[in-house]
Amino acid sequence: MCPRSRLALVVLTVAVAGCGSHAHRVATTATTAAPPPAASPRRAAATPRLVATQAGRMPAPVQLPGVATVGGRTLAVGGLDAADTSVAAVVGVTAHRAAVTGKLPLAAHDIGSAAVAGSVYAFGGGTASGPIRTITRVAPSGRTTVAGSLPVPLSDASATTLAGTIYVVGGEATTPLSSVLAFRPGHPVRDVATLPHPLRYAAVAAIGGHVLVAGGTDGVHGRSEVLSIDPGTHRVRVIAHLPAPLSHAAGAVLDGRFLVIGGRGDAHDAQRAAIWAIDPAHPHPVTAGRLPTALSDAGAATLHGSVLVVGGRDRLGRVHADILRLRAARDVYAADRAGNVAPVARRDPQRVYVPDSESDTVDVVDQRTGRITARIAVGRQPQHVSPSWDLRTLWVTNDLGNSLTPIDPRTGRAGRPVPVTDPYNLYFTTDGRRAIVVAEARRALDFRSPHTMALQHSLKVPQCPGVDHMDYTADGRDALVSCEFGGRMVVVDLEHERVVRTIPLRRSAMPQDVKLSPDGRTFYVADMASNGVWLIDAASWRVIRLQHTGRGAHGLYPSRDGRDLYVSNRGEGSISVLSFLTRRPIRRWRLPGGGSPDMGGVSADGRVLWLTGRYDAELYAISTRTGHLLRRIPVGRGPHGAAVWPQPGRYSIGHTGIMR
Repeated sequence: MCPRSRLALVVLTVAVAGCGSHAHRVATTATTAAPPPAASPRRAAATPRLVATQAGRMPAPVQLPGVATVGGRTLAVGGLDAADTSVAAVVGVTAHRAAVTGKLPLAAHDIGSAAVAGSVYAFGGGTASGPIRTITRVAPSGRTTVAGSLPVPLSDASATTLAGTIYVVGGEATTPLSSVLAFRPGHPVRDVATLPHPLRYAAVAAIGGHVLVAGGTDGVHGRSEVLSIDPGTHRVRVIAHLPAPLSHAAGAVLDGRFLVIGGRGDAHDAQRAAIWAIDPAHPHPVTAGRLPTALSDAGAATLHGSVLVVGGRDRLGRVHADILRLRAARDVYAADRAGNVAPVARRDPQRVYVPDSESDTVDVVDQRTGRITARIAVGRQPQHVSPSWDLRTLWVTNDLGNSLTPIDPRTGRAGRPVPVTDPYNLYFTTDGRRAIVVAEARRALDFRSPHTMALQHSLKVPQCPGVDHMDYTADGRDALVSCEFGGRMVVVDLEHERVVRTIPLRRSAMPQDVKLSPDGRTFYVADMASNGVWLIDAASWRVIRLQHTGRGAHGLYPSRDGRDLYVSNRGEGSISVLSFLTRRPIRRWRLPGGGSPDMGGVSADGRVLWLTGRYDAELYAISTRTGHLLRRIPVGRGPHGAAVWPQPGRYSIGHTGIMR
């Protein structure tokens, strides 16, 4: 279609007047679903929340570009500039920059674009003299060649790729179209389906073996239908309705969901900021996020696990040059919500396993009654009880006993100890393929088989005296490891099993437990000597600051809702609660009569924080709602890294239960 000032043309099958006329529905084989819901659907818990961030700017403002991804970059083809004039530029867009890389043979806008066989193909488009029939091949370099011809000149179409074929949906020739065309390079274009009504400016994407189409306009009014096209059977079905008619929206696929991004109603200034997500298995649209500005006429394409949104037009008629990046709001602990215990652990009794490092035993405490149900003799100086990656075994790290004792959490019975040198702590890689025994005295991280504990590789870390605790980046590729007696941290590349960075704190620092924030952006490191937690940027590895919490800060535990971080201040008998949002303390709970809260975990329902009393031979049960001490349970001498079991999560990366 030409610039906005032009009137809409008539519907293909019935002659009607221009804008403001009513289109007549054509005969179709499509079936219809229930009428649209009366109220806007609420965001489902299973739908990740999307966040939009600025990823760069186009060389110039643009609207209605054809956008598709090929060869690790997104190409924006043609469009209209801020003066509603067609442009010929081909712009290469990455997540960080954009630059003109080529030029179309003819300036055009409203181009349906999709990628196949290593190139982007642009179908038709509107020009100063009207729609064109040209199919243009655009190489990743930006070089363009003519690749074929459409049956009719058209613009305003949308395109997507499915199983090596590009499908061109609707559009406008001299009238709006109800056709679905199929194109393979080197083959003629063929007609494969008929829409239930003529359609322009629809959001389109391919997912689950079908082409999904949302909204659009029939040339007169916006549409609310979500259509599913099966190219194999030529069947078109209405599978859902948007909460309101919507056209000029962008479509893309992310994490198995069809995203309908922005758009507008029938009025030119009725732009929307909403992002709707449609799961083909449960196609009722749910809100997934919002754009920073209400936009229509933007282009969108998936690139490296995110969606790039290019250009667009706002309610004031301004054309944008922004490149927005849509990504799922990361929640490292999304699987750790209250009650979300994995099936393999649901039948395990609710217990706290307390390693008594000076008694060489593990006390098994019933969470409901507070009674010790068993006392298990283990090796010398047990330090931590660590859940295995597959949640089937609890491993006791017998530091001076040079062994690991397996405990079956279903029965509470101990198995035969496995010989291991200097096991102070125990972790597992996120893929479950390797265990990491932290050999503190030897200054080593021993990568072992997660089941047999056979040694695979010993990584020496001489620069890290007192190596003891760690946590991983959100992608599981790197570990931030504390050096208790070195006043520093080290970063370990887990894929290549090597130290890649040293992060100095202060000479007097004694870093202990490490936890990643839910959004994956910040590491928190408890420092027993500095009486607080260090904040370290998880991307740049820059030390942000030290946040004071209390004397002897030692253990770190996220709340079940992912909002707060519990910090055990062992030296003063208190627990500080930090907000992950503000990254500052919001309250402090003091144990009546004092104590030495050390390590433990949060109950599966999130209501109780269990911590050992390291120097007082006791176990504390603390209400996470009020901070009140619920129980003070006598246990063996020197209780240390207790495991609360079972805990929610898909798998464990070790320690006393870092679940993900």
